[in-house]
Amino acid sequence: MPQPTTATTPAAATPKALAGLLVADFSRVLAGPLAAATLADLGADVIKVERPVTGDDTRSWGPPFAADGTAAYFDAANRSKRGLALDLADPGDAAAARELARRADVLIENFRPGALARYGLDPATTTAAHPGLVHCSITGFGSGAGAHLPGYDFVVQAVGGLMSITGEPGGPPLKAGVALVDVLTAKDATTAVLAALRHRDRTGQGQHVEVNLLSSLLGSLVNQTSGQLATGRDPGPMGNRHPSIAPYETLACRDGEPLAVAVGNDRQFRALAHALGAPGLADDERFARNQDRVRHRTELVKELEERLAADTPAAWTERLTAASVPCGPVNTVGEALRLAGRLGLEPVVPVGADRIPQVRSPLRLSATPVAAPCAPPALDEHGEPLRAWLSGPPEAPLPPLK
Repeated sequence: MPQPTTATTPAAATPKALAGLLVADFSRVLAGPLAAATLADLGADVIKVERPVTGDDTRSWGPPFAADGTAAYFDAANRSKRGLALDLADPGDAAAARELARRADVLIENFRPGALARYGLDPATTTAAHPGLVHCSITGFGSGAGAHLPGYDFVVQAVGGLMSITGEPGGPPLKAGVALVDVLTAKDATTAVLAALRHRDRTGQGQHVEVNLLSSLLGSLVNQTSGQLATGRDPGPMGNRHPSIAPYETLACRDGEPLAVAVGNDRQFRALAHALGAPGLADDERFARNQDRVRHRTELVKELEERLAADTPAAWTERLTAASVPCGPVNTVGEALRLAGRLGLEPVVPVGADRIPQVRSPLRLSATPVAAPCAPPALDEHGEPLRAWLSGPPEAPLPPLK
C-alpha cells in the first residue's frame, strides 16, 4: 500500500469551481453518494441525509472496516460531506428535510419514483417550492414501466447485457470486479447536474434531472450495443480479446505470465513485430492489416506467444514500451496504486488518523483545483449545528465543515 502523500494543489484559499453551491444528498449506497462526493470534490457544500440509527446501507457493508469501525465501502463515496440524520416519517424531521431542499441548489436522491411524495420531497413539489432547484433522481430502470423495480448494480449488469459479454467463451457469465454500473451512473448524474446548473446560470430556472442504471449501462456498452444494432447479432464473451482489434488482449510470456498488449493500428503492429525480432510478421498477408489480424487471430497469437515465452512480462513491458507499443503487466490493485505513485499522480490522500485514506479525485482543473478531501462523516456527526441552521434564517451561513 503506498504511503499517503501531501496534496500539491494550491492553498485552501484558491477558489473552487462549485464554491457556494449547496447539495442535499438524500441518496444511499453508491451511484448517488458518489455523484455528490464528486460535486464536493469540486467545492460544493454537501449535506448527507441519512436515516437515524442505521444510516446509509453501506455503513455496514464489510469487512473491510477502518480502525474506527467505518466500512471501507461507505468511505469510498462519502468524503467531504456533513452528516445529518433525519427520520422522514417524523413530522419535525420531514419539515427540516423540506427546508433543506428549499435552501439547496441541488438535491440528489435514489428513492423509488413516487416514494418521496408523502414527505413533500418529490421532484414536482421541491421544484415548485424552489424553482431554481436542480432535483436529480437516480433509479434502476426509470420512472415509467420499470419504476417498481429495485436498482441493484449486480442485477443491472445481468439484465443489461454486461455479464453476457464478460468472461471466457463457453464459460459462465461474469460481473465486472466492481459495481461498475453504479460508478458509470454516478458520472452520468454528475454531468447532467452540471449541465442543469449551467442552464440555471442562464435562465434562473432549475429542473428535474433523471438518470437510471440500465440506460447508463446501455450507453456505456458503446461498440457492443452499436454492433448489435448494426448486425442484429448479439455479441458474446471473448475473455480479454477485443472483437474488432488484434492483438488487443493478454498474451502469455515466460511461465505463462500474462502481458496486456493493445495494438491499435498497423504501425504499432509493425513496431511489435520488430521488437519481437520477427519483422516478417508485419508483411505476412495474414497479419498485415488489422482486419486480417482479427480474421487470423488464432495463428497470430500462436506466433506472438512463441516469441514472448522467451522473457517475463516486466522485461517485455520495458522493451515494448521503448518501441512505442502499448502494453503492461496485469497488476493487482495495490500494484496499480504504486504505479500511479511512481508516475507522480499522488493517488492517495490522507484524511486523518485512524481513517481510511481517500483515492485522489481524477479531476484536474488549473484555475479551480479540486478540494482536498475531508473524512466521511459519522452518522449525524453534524446534526446539531445543521438542525439549528435549518431552524434559523435562510441567509445565515452554513456551519463550517470541520
